[in-house]
Amino acid sequence: MYHRPAPRRPHTAASSPLEELEQSFLVLARAEAPLTLPAHLVCDDPAEGAWPVDRIRTRLAHPSTRPELRSRTWCEVVRRAHTLGEPWSVVAVAMTIPVLRRMLARLSRPAHLERQEVEQEALAAVAVALTEVDAADPGLDRELFGAADRAVHRLAYAARRRSEREAGEPMAHLGRLHATTGTEGDAVTDEHQVLVRAVRARVVDLAEAQLIARTRLYGEPMQQLACERGVSMRQLYRHRNAAEQRLASHLRPSGLQ
Repeated sequence: MYHRPAPRRPHTAASSPLEELEQSFLVLARAEAPLTLPAHLVCDDPAEGAWPVDRIRTRLAHPSTRPELRSRTWCEVVRRAHTLGEPWSVVAVAMTIPVLRRMLARLSRPAHLERQEVEQEALAAVAVALTEVDAADPGLDRELFGAADRAVHRLAYAARRRSEREAGEPMAHLGRLHATTGTEGDAVTDEHQVLVRAVRARVVDLAEAQLIARTRLYGEPMQQLACERGVSMRQLYRHRNAAEQRLASHLRPSGLQ
C-alpha cells in the first residue's frame, strides 16, 4: 500500500495561505488511514486499487496523464465536495495548488502587494467557483483556474491603480520605515505622525492604525495579527484596505499639515 509519513514542518507565523492549505491536505493524505480515491481515475492499470489523494494529485498534474483522465478525476473530486462536504471541499481546493503556484509565479505583482494577500485571493476565488461549477462538466478545472486567474489579476490591477493615485502623497511612504531612535521624546517618522493625526481626527481607529503600522512599517505578517485578533486573514486584509483608503482620501487635499 502506498503510504508516506506526513512531513513535520514547524508552524510559523509567516506561513502562506497556500502552505497552510497544503499542510491540511497532506494530513488527510498521509494519515494512518489516508483519504483515498480510486486509482482508475488517473491510471489504466486495473490492478491498482485506491490511492491517497496526494498521489492522485501528483498523477493528475503529470504531463503524461491524458485529458480524459484529468476530466474524470476532477469531476469525481468536485462531485464528492458537493455531495459529501468536508474534507472533500478541502481536497478539491488543494488539488489546484500546483497550478496556482505556477500561475502566481508568473503574475506581475506590485511590490507593495503582499504575496499572502494574492494567495488568499486566489484560494477564495477557487472556493467560490467550486460551489458554482457543474460536477459533470469535463472542463470544470478550467473554470476553477480561470476564476483564480481573474481574481488575482483584478487584485494586482487595483493595487497598481491605488499606488498610482497615491503617488506623491503621504500614503506612498507608509510602506517604508525610516530610521528612528527609541529614546522617548525623540522625533518620530512622518509615517507615525500620519497615523497619530489620523487617529486624533477619527479617520481611523486605534486598532486600524496599529494594524497599518505593524504590517506596513514593521513588516509583521498578517497571519500573526489574524491569529491575535481571532479573524481570518482575508477579513483582516479587507479591514486594512478600507482603513488605508479612508486615510488616503483624508490626506489627499491636506497633505501632512
